[in-house]
Amino acid sequence: MAAETQIPDAIRAHFEIHEWKHACAILATDFPEEWNDLLSLLASFRLCRSWIVNPGGNKSGVAKFVDEFLGARGWREKRFDTRVQVDRAVMASPTHDVDCYKNKVALEVEWNNKDPFYDRDLNNFRLLFDLRAISVGIIFTRCDELQDIFNRLGRGTSYGASTTHMSKLLPRIEGGGGAGCPLLVIGITEKVYDECC
Repeated sequence: MAAETQIPDAIRAHFEIHEWKHACAILATDFPEEWNDLLSLLASFRLCRSWIVNPGGNKSGVAKFVDEFLGARGWREKRFDTRVQVDRAVMASPTHDVDCYKNKVALEVEWNNKDPFYDRDLNNFRLLFDLRAISVGIIFTRCDELQDIFNRLGRGTSYGASTTHMSKLLPRIEGGGGAGCPLLVIGITEKVYDECC
């Protein structure tokens, strides 16, 4: 089934969603607990004005919300100890820590990083999938349309064209950046923006 039939209408109406290699069907069928966690996260998510106008330090309000919400459901930041062995020669092959991980499902939050972070995430998902450490990779990011809100709040220059947003991610995936890893991309739209929090 396509993402359109796996994700409830009320959630699809508030996010821009793309999938590759049947990611939603895999999640819904093979990882129902993690899938329900993700749907609950999306149903609860609101983009607070305060997260935009008040700098978050090394972790944005978006990342903190996702970490706390999924953390309460058993998701954890995860570092994988990977290496390559040829005969007796062992070489470290470190991967980047995954923001949220549970039962072979990996989720990265890319709110306002430099856009090469997408390359890092996709390469990490590709490698971890090839090593059978993950079955699906998820990227939670922002849609381009939020730039109007940032500009209106006087924060437009902090969310520049070379930072992580949907139009920087999709060409990387369409160009094969995730290789064989099933991917789900969720974009935060202006429909979840909340002036009051």
